[in-house]
Amino acid sequence: MAQSKKAEFTKNDIVLAEIAKALSHPARIKILKILNELNSCMVGSIVDLLPLSQSTVSQHLKELKRVGLVQGEIEGPKICYCINPKVLQKAMTEFNKLFSQVCKC
Repeated sequence: MAQSKKAEFTKNDIVLAEIAKALSHPARIKILKILNELNSCMVGSIVDLLPLSQSTVSQHLKELKRVGLVQGEIEGPKICYCINPKVLQKAMTEFNKLFSQVCKC
C-alpha cells in the first residue's frame, strides 16, 4: 500500500492544497459568493439560491467548514454560516505568494 508523503511538505503547502481541494467544486464557489454577498446566511436561504438539495448544500458547507473557509453559528434549530475572514485572507496571501513565484517566466 502506498505511504502518504504529506510529511515531506510544509504545513502551509498542505493547508493550501486542502483549501484548493475544497474550492474545486463549482457549488462551493457559488456558496462562497452567496455568503460574501449576503454576509451571513442560513442553510435554507442558500438552498433557495442553488439547484441543489438541502443535504447536498450541507455537505458542501461541511467541506468548506472543514478547511476553515466558513464558520457556522447555531441560532436556535438552525445554523447561520458566514465566511471566516482570517482563513480567507491567509489563503489569499498564500495563493498570491504561490503564483508570484510560479509566474516568473
